[in-house]
Amino acid sequence: MNLLADLPALSAGEAIEAIAAINNARIERIVSPPNTVSPEGFWYDQSSAEWVAVLAGSAGLLFEGEPEPRHLRAGDHVLIPAHCRHRIAWTDADAPTIWLAVHFASAE
Repeated sequence: MNLLADLPALSAGEAIEAIAAINNARIERIVSPPNTVSPEGFWYDQSSAEWVAVLAGSAGLLFEGEPEPRHLRAGDHVLIPAHCRHRIAWTDADAPTIWLAVHFASAE
């Protein structure tokens, strides 16, 4: 499978595809259509840690308590601890943003 090929229809909204899972880890490809924004007042608050990388496109990822979104471009990545509230402030206006996400139980 090529992570940048066979993209889902953009009219269907954001698409999350499981690539692999083992024990307490899951790998996903996420395809965000152009201009994706988390709904007003919505925050992701996940029970597992998430490492996410932007493979194509760009996005603004806003973390609760930070004044501005972090600008992520192709090749950028970030580790999101469990229960660290975050949201998508924006994605690329001209092309889909393709993410690689790894969810895992973190040692606490």
